[in-house]
This record gives sequence, structure tokens and C-alpha cells, in this order.
Amino acid sequence: MKLWSALIRNALLLLAANACAQSSGPKLPAPDFAAARDETVQILSGFIKVDTSNPPGNETKGAQYLKAILDRDGIASEILELEPTRGNIVARLKGNGKKKPLLLMGHLDVVGVEREKWTVDPFGGVIKDGYIYGRGASDDKGMASVCLEILLLLHRQKVPLDRDVIFLAESGEESSTHVGIDFMVSKHWDKLECEFALNEGGVIRMTGGKVQYVGVATTEKVPRPILLSAKGSSGHGSRPRLDNAIVRLAAAVAKVGTWQPPMRLNDTTRAFFERLAKISPPEDAFLYTHLEDPVLGGMAQEKIRAKSISYNSMLRTSISPTIIKGGFRNNVIPGDALATLDVRALPDEDMDRFAATLRELIDDPAVEVVPAGKGRPATAPSRLDTEMFAALERAQKRVFPEAVTLPMMLTGATDSAQLRAKGVQAYGIGSMATEEESARVHGNDERLSIEGLGKFLEFVYWAVIDIAAAK
Repeated sequence: MKLWSALIRNALLLLAANACAQSSGPKLPAPDFAAARDETVQILSGFIKVDTSNPPGNETKGAQYLKAILDRDGIASEILELEPTRGNIVARLKGNGKKKPLLLMGHLDVVGVEREKWTVDPFGGVIKDGYIYGRGASDDKGMASVCLEILLLLHRQKVPLDRDVIFLAESGEESSTHVGIDFMVSKHWDKLECEFALNEGGVIRMTGGKVQYVGVATTEKVPRPILLSAKGSSGHGSRPRLDNAIVRLAAAVAKVGTWQPPMRLNDTTRAFFERLAKISPPEDAFLYTHLEDPVLGGMAQEKIRAKSISYNSMLRTSISPTIIKGGFRNNVIPGDALATLDVRALPDEDMDRFAATLRELIDDPAVEVVPAGKGRPATAPSRLDTEMFAALERAQKRVFPEAVTLPMMLTGATDSAQLRAKGVQAYGIGSMATEEESARVHGNDERLSIEGLGKFLEFVYWAVIDIAAAK
């Protein structure tokens, strides 16, 4: 009987070992990552030189640049446009069809620049001091370039695939999704339909010269802009009025700008801060573990607000006044003034109730609170119990063994929202960056570490091999 039990136990151990070996992905020779990194840098540098500032976009020029690279390697691709000059590019490597496709994506367009505030040409693709500078280096031409390089590596190595791997570079992500992801989802879903997607939205966080964690965005906040409209009486600037619209609006903006909506954790952010506490210094860990404490929670939140604007934004619906318009002459009191609030809502925020709260806070009948539209859909988060998330965790352990993987809620917004609305399990990832480097996104002297880009490429490669290569 003991011998029989031992045989059963050994058989079970062997089965478990085989299962672990299979779950860690196929054993394929590693590509020359140094050469792949250098090629990715050259692709990105050239990509930055193609000005796709949105508006006006001109993304077709960027799509043509990427298509020429794919053409050289014999990878078929096509450019699809809803409007002239606003193209999207799609390419596909065919698998054996055992599993549903994987989508690798990044967007073609970038936000505009204030050229006079840059120390380098924002569209020069300048490489210096270990960084590549330029508008879109981080958001999002770096991601698109890495995804393109992954496709090239899979094709050149002739990696057998259990699922198709699709590459998408879409237009309009920054402000006009109707020509980009909305168009592709509504009119060309057959070219994109997939089980998993890897997109922008995460970060490999560098702290003190080391990788602290690999943040994978499983959900994101939802843009829900609000306008504040103030009315008053117009008149001569030499005779101050009590109902000056600019004064009323300024007071309303000041109230809103200094107010913090209440904290509300969801499953993603609760897991993020619980895991972050385990790898943080004691004083920070104390804050992360006492967020919901009835006595110390307020203090913890205020300290986080002062230390990290990113973490503070994860905790609540956020409001940033971004535009004020009013008046047209120095000596004329205008009859109206308008302010735009960039509201990034938690996915389950009741926006009608939120607008009503703002009206109570402002407490001025001369100032109207006007929701400015819905924009991207609010969706359920991508799950943590999927093959894709597990593959990302294994890739992290392989490339960044000193770190951990943290699910996170992106405080911005991406085209993953439209994919999640179609049932896709979409995950946001990103290159290595410090807090300061992340702050350059949409700012001046945007840049990306060349070393970090290379390590990010390795991370994505192994995750894709794990999830897509034939077992």
C-alpha cells in the first residue's frame, strides 16, 4: 500500500512539473536583443520625424512609414481610412488557429508642442545621453515601435503560433477616436477580433535606479469633461460690476480646483496599494495600508496627495481646470465666461450626481455646470485570472526578477476602453520610466530611455512568446 501511494504521489508530482513547464511557455532561442533594441530605436527615431500632431493628425503619413518597414520584411499590411490622411494600419501573422488572436497596438497620432519650450527639435528624433527625445517618444510611438519590432522578430524567427498575432497602429487616439479605434471597431472588427490585447497604459516604474514594479493597467479612468459657464452684465471696464462674469467664474474654478472628491477604491486599486505596500519603505507602506482607516485615512490620503499626484488620482475621480475663456477687450467687461474642467471619472462614477455635487459646491446661480459629453465607454476591468496576465507576470519575473507585477488603474484614457467594451481582455503596459520621466508625457522634452526601451522590448517579447507561440 505504501509503495502504491508513493507511485501515485510521484506520478502527480511529474504531472505538476510538466504542467509548470508548459505554462512557462515554449523553449525558443532568444533573439539578439541588443540588435533588436538598436533597430527599435532607429524605427522610433524615424517615426518621431513624421509629424502626426493631432490636430490635424495626418496619421496616414505615419502609417505609410510603418508599412514600408513591414513591406521590407514581406509582411502584408493595409491602411484603412475613414477620412483622407487619417489612416490606420493593420498587419497579421497567421497562427494555427488553436486559440483566439492576440492584438499588439499603439497609436499613430501625438499631441501638439510648444516648440519654443523644447531644448531639442520635438520632431527631430534626437538621440543623446542615452535617451531618444521627441513628441511621441513615450506617448505612443515608442509602444507602437516595440509592437512592430515584436512582429518582425516573430516573422524572422518563423515562430510557430497557436494564435494569430495582429499589429494595429490607429489614428485619432488623442482627440478624435471616430477616425481611429471607433472606426476600426465598428467597420473592421473582423480584422481586429481577439481574445487579448496589449496596449499603452502601464509602466515599468524606476525608483532609486532600480525597477520597483511592473504596472499593468487592467482598467482606466473615463474622460467626462464638464464646462462651467458664468453669466453677468457687460459694461465699461472703468465701472466694476458685482456680477462680473469673470469674477464669478474665477471663484467657481477656485472652489472646484481645491476640492477633492471622496476616495473610493475598486478591486484594481485596492490590489495595487496592497501589493505596493509590501515593496515600499515602512513610512509609505503605512499610508497605503491605512487608506480606509476611519481615523487615519484622511491623513494618509493627504500625505499621498502631497507625495504623488499619480497615486492620488488613482484614489478618486479627479478634476483639473484646463481652459478659461472670457472677454475680448481690455476695457470691456464681458457678459459671459467659460471654463473647461478635465474630469477623469472612476469607471462607476454617477456623473449626474457628480454634476449636482459640483453645483452645490459652487453655490452660485450665475454659474452653470454643463456636462460636455460622454466620450469613451466605461467598462469592467480586465481580469487578473487570465493566461495573458499570468504571461505578463512570468515575463516580469524573467526580465525584472527583483520587481513585482502590480495591477493598476490608469489615470488617463486609452483605446483599450473600446476593446474592453467588445469583451477583449486588454492590458496596458509601458517602458521603464521614473516619476519625472512619466511627467514629461504631453509635456516638454518628452523622452524615452534607450536602455529602458530595450528591456521593455524583452519583456513584451517573452510575454508574447508565452501566450502565442505553439506549445
